[in-house]
Amino acid sequence: MTRTTPASGGTLVLDSEGLAKAVLRDRDVTGWLALARADDMRVITSAAAIVEVVHPRIRRTALEWALSRIVVEPVTETLSRRAAALLSDAGLHGHRHAIDAMLCATALAAPGPVTVLTSDPEDLAVLCGREAVVVKV
Repeated sequence: MTRTTPASGGTLVLDSEGLAKAVLRDRDVTGWLALARADDMRVITSAAAIVEVVHPRIRRTALEWALSRIVVEPVTETLSRRAAALLSDAGLHGHRHAIDAMLCATALAAPGPVTVLTSDPEDLAVLCGREAVVVKV
C-alpha cells in the first residue's frame, strides 16, 4: 500500500471514489481507514459525495454500513459559498467541478491536518491548494 502517513489527530476525507472503495472494502482504502482509527483521526465525506457514489453496482446495505462509520458533513450555505470561491480562485466552473469543490470546502473546514483520498488528485489539489494533502486511491 502506497501512502503518506498522516499526523495523529486531524481529518481523513473521502471523495466519492474513496467512499465507493470503502463500500467495496478496497484494501488500500481499508488500510487508510484503519490507520485513521489508530491515529484518532476523524473520517468524513461531504453529503454531496453520496449523490455521486450511488449507482446500480453499489449495494445499498454496504453503503449504509460504510456511512455509519464516517461523519457525513452537510452542504451548508457557508460551504457552498466557499466552494464557489475555490472554483473561482482555480479558474474552474460548472457542474463538472461542483461536487469536487464542495468536497474541498468541506475538507478545508475540517480540523487539520487534512488528508483527502480521491480518484481525481489533480483537480482536488488545485482546489485544496496547500491546505490539504491529496492522495490518489
